[in-house]
Amino acid sequence: MRSSEGKTVPQPAAPHAVTGAACGYWERRGIVTAPAQVLAAPSAPLLLLATLASVAASAPPGETARGTVLLPRPCPAWYATQARLLDRRVRRISAPAECGGVPDPVALLETVRRARAEGERPRVLVLSVADEVTGTAVPPELLHEVCEAAADEGLLVVSDESWRDTSHAAHGTVTVSPAEMLHGTVYAGSVVVLAELGAALLPPGGRAGLARFPDTERGEALHAGAAGVLRTLRAEPTAQAEREAAEALAEPPALRTRRTASAALHGALARALHGAVTAAGAVCRPPRAARGLYADFEPRRGELASAGVVDAPRLEAALVSRLGPYAQGGHRFGDDPAALRVRLSTDVLAAGLPPEGPAADPLEEPAVAEALAAAHTALGALTDGSSAR
Repeated sequence: MRSSEGKTVPQPAAPHAVTGAACGYWERRGIVTAPAQVLAAPSAPLLLLATLASVAASAPPGETARGTVLLPRPCPAWYATQARLLDRRVRRISAPAECGGVPDPVALLETVRRARAEGERPRVLVLSVADEVTGTAVPPELLHEVCEAAADEGLLVVSDESWRDTSHAAHGTVTVSPAEMLHGTVYAGSVVVLAELGAALLPPGGRAGLARFPDTERGEALHAGAAGVLRTLRAEPTAQAEREAAEALAEPPALRTRRTASAALHGALARALHGAVTAAGAVCRPPRAARGLYADFEPRRGELASAGVVDAPRLEAALVSRLGPYAQGGHRFGDDPAALRVRLSTDVLAAGLPPEGPAADPLEEPAVAEALAAAHTALGALTDGSSAR
């Protein structure tokens, strides 16, 4: 593999079985990939850390300003954590009304302009095509607008695709990777793809991460830099994780069946939970993927204030006390702590299901029906002003 200076650098130590299986996995999704473009690690956060470090190392000669990392608001907490470990400034950009996972494209351009005016050098945009926090998937036309705007500004797009295989309706939601979308264009070298395999492919408790770098000189340099960081950290998957990752990436029929069933199950639970939060007066995007939803209780601020709930931390505390550990305030995802927004996990309804899952409709399971009724009651009591302080 060549570095940006044309020198030969050592190949990464990622196992051939995993890299080969990863190539097949991505090619089935329309992203042609060669083994030399793939990097494996114990987790996606480690790969993001290594990629951000590689971006900094490949800065133009004489460039002294630390590169700013741009994130949608809200987003998974580990995005900002990796940037801050490298002492990178983080700027957050509000998501559009349609979905989470990406910044509003107009706000993105304005943020880049403002950052440069203040002496910063925005270099990376991290986004998610299927957003774990909001449970939404980015419409292809909006994703294209965001990616084109980012690439025009010279940003590297890091696309977190950990949850892309969790669409609740397999034929009802189109999920496209920026790597596929920008292939063959002048922006083809501007996308790195990340995937945390434990999100949808590995058995419970399993972890492994993959990254796909562009097949360009810039991509080769980024790959080499990231591989060097992982070697320095001795961040290699265990032999068991390698075997499990390779087997999962081959997507045998049993895995595909289990994944489809799991996505449909959590889709049914998410829709039921969405009904509960909207009945309580919250605003919430309809969930399309992953295992949660993101509710905005601002329309009920007056009623919530009477219960002592005036910000995201207090909203989280109130819901945890009523529903269990399935609520996380928006402040945990980089959102405004003063805003009354919260992520609710479908596990609030799934906790009572048998390990093998429901026999038929999950909402007919007594434990799920009971949990859903409890959610309606708790949310209604909290937002109608009847809860005591």
